[in-house]
Amino acid sequence: MRKLKIGIIGCGAISPMHAVPVGLYKNAELAAVCDIKKDRADRAAARYGARAYGDYIEMLEKERPDAVHVCLPHYLHTVVSKDALLRGVNVLCEKPMSIALKDAEANVKLAEEKKLLYGIIFQCRYNTASQFVKRNLDNGRLGKVISARSVLTWNKPDSYYAASDWKGTWEKEGGGVIIDQAIHSIDLVNWFIGDEPVSIAANLSNRNHPKAEVEDTGEGLIKYKNGAVYGFYAMNTYGCDEPIEIRLYCEKGKAVLSYEAAQITFNDGKTESVVQDMSDAADYGAGAKDYWGFQHIKQIHNFYDCLLNGKRPDIDGEEALKVQRIAEGIYGGAAGPIRRR
Repeated sequence: MRKLKIGIIGCGAISPMHAVPVGLYKNAELAAVCDIKKDRADRAAARYGARAYGDYIEMLEKERPDAVHVCLPHYLHTVVSKDALLRGVNVLCEKPMSIALKDAEANVKLAEEKKLLYGIIFQCRYNTASQFVKRNLDNGRLGKVISARSVLTWNKPDSYYAASDWKGTWEKEGGGVIIDQAIHSIDLVNWFIGDEPVSIAANLSNRNHPKAEVEDTGEGLIKYKNGAVYGFYAMNTYGCDEPIEIRLYCEKGKAVLSYEAAQITFNDGKTESVVQDMSDAADYGAGAKDYWGFQHIKQIHNFYDCLLNGKRPDIDGEEALKVQRIAEGIYGGAAGPIRRR
């Protein structure tokens, strides 16, 4: 089997979660890394044994990789992904896939026309807790979801926004707590429900970040074609990062999960539970950030398997559009003192 030639565009904080899995996949090699801050690219290149670039177009055209990982600020996700797709390169991009739905849809269409893979990172679907709950929904033991809720209370101080030249802006981040933090839990609940939303009502506010343009608090209700109802609440003004909690009320029981554990209580009183399998954590080495379970490796390796075997990845562009459309609905129709411009 041939060896995939991989490039990474963007060498910031999330990039090790992509670079390490490349090295752990026997049929892939990290050929090149790129960052507009060339010193950062040089450090990453030295660490992973790759060539460094300061211009991603140059990297794409000189290296001609099989696939690139896009690890850049939100507003560059569809721009850089499109440039790679146009050059015949498969793309695996960090979430969110876009800050504008039309750009995301255009890239999905382009990937289909070019017969290329276009994947979007939603690694939390691979968490032990998420897989456990999804399995019990799919096999019918829980029945369908009747009602769901998710609660996120995290801490993003003013210094978090002050340290960035793009976070906290509509133009470059595309939103705040919803598109940057809560999008993972919204994606999970939407995946669990497994149906089409028919209405979205939301309120967005900026209550404690005067230097940011975007929302730090959001809540809303999503109704689905099959009758399921999902209420969400998210804020990044809490004193610390508490575990996200998702609750599902289903026909045959209830499920409660965070990113670290899950428990199901069936209607007959029986309970089953799991905790996060952390066996992949050691692969990333000291100093790596958890990112809710170290599950990037599973999604990245699924993408490579599909690339080598002519299959569709678990979370391709079409699948990622589902949560992108929800985000668009939240921002486009939100009430309250703050909304996307």
